[in-house]
Amino acid sequence: MLSASAMLVASFAGCGQTAAESDTKEASTQAEIQTEEASTMQTAANDTDGDTRVIVDDTGAEVTLPKEIHRVVISSILPLPSVYCLFKGSADDVIGIHPSSMAAAENSYLINVFPELENADTSFVENGEVNIERLLEMKPDVVFYAAANTEEREMYDNAGIPAVGFSTSNAGYDCVETYADWIALLGQIYGEEEKSNEIIEYGRQVASEISAVTTEIPDEDKPKVLVLFNYSDGVIKTSGSGFFGQYWIETAGGINVAQDLQGTPEINMEQIYEWDPDIILLTNFTPYQPDDLYNNTIAQDDWSNVTAVKNKQVYKFPLGMYRWFPPASDTPLVLKWLAKTIQPEAFADIDMDQEIKDYYQKYYNVELTDEDVDTIYHPASAAAGQ
Repeated sequence: MLSASAMLVASFAGCGQTAAESDTKEASTQAEIQTEEASTMQTAANDTDGDTRVIVDDTGAEVTLPKEIHRVVISSILPLPSVYCLFKGSADDVIGIHPSSMAAAENSYLINVFPELENADTSFVENGEVNIERLLEMKPDVVFYAAANTEEREMYDNAGIPAVGFSTSNAGYDCVETYADWIALLGQIYGEEEKSNEIIEYGRQVASEISAVTTEIPDEDKPKVLVLFNYSDGVIKTSGSGFFGQYWIETAGGINVAQDLQGTPEINMEQIYEWDPDIILLTNFTPYQPDDLYNNTIAQDDWSNVTAVKNKQVYKFPLGMYRWFPPASDTPLVLKWLAKTIQPEAFADIDMDQEIKDYYQKYYNVELTDEDVDTIYHPASAAAGQ
């Protein structure tokens, strides 16, 4: 689990403390140039008359891609398979994904809706590292990877494999804008910008509607929230500033107790007692469930006197098409769920069961039952990965 956590943090494009500090400072600059880069990408694509197209990825690199892409490998950008399936409506062209992405897929609705994804190869990743020889044997047309993994990109370049970097930090860890960036990049890769813009617009509309309410809530009416990003084998990691948890909590109307820390720092129980959070959010990168805290069954850690535990305010992030903590294909739903969880009175009019059913019908062409929705709310511990 600790190995998987370390790999995960690396895949989130510099989600550690040092990178988070620099990424946050550069976020506004990056946002300003994204529109110009998008225009450059489309111009380059339109100017290419042969069997290839040139796009500019999230690293700023020009990447020459075949116009017809049929063999896709998604490596270190773990949530991207769900976003790819949302955008393409199929996983037929996906021949390989990361083992951690597969662990989430097998415990989510992604494989139920896109069963072809189950055939994707995961053997090209060994002990968290890409085996380039195995990858070459798979003959991918393109590899999608986490943009911060410069060594991975160098490996692909040396092997002559077209690789597109998807960033998690260009938007300053704004989950909705990160989700939008990935969809926009897919739109440019496949020449379907109109489709990508329609998907992006809904996410931004949700963010605007939620923010319009929560920005008016005074700080004294905002609960203190702790994210247990990764918690296993006696190690507790949270989400501070410069990471996704800050955006989620702040936008949904709470106060992040770890906002003075950066990235995904390790914390201890003494720090948690000092913070005494009102609400605790467990991600699906930890196997623990709310009952583990309520029943105080975690060895060496005593949760019995923490306010969130005493008041039964511990929640597990749901798991739909992917884990709901990082940006993924269900991102607009995540923001609605968090707003209703953190500020239930302000968002009493949100019917989450119906929101989930409507979203899945519209974007995945799937009719969910009440039982399906209940499963999304109660993900298996195995979804934490291996």
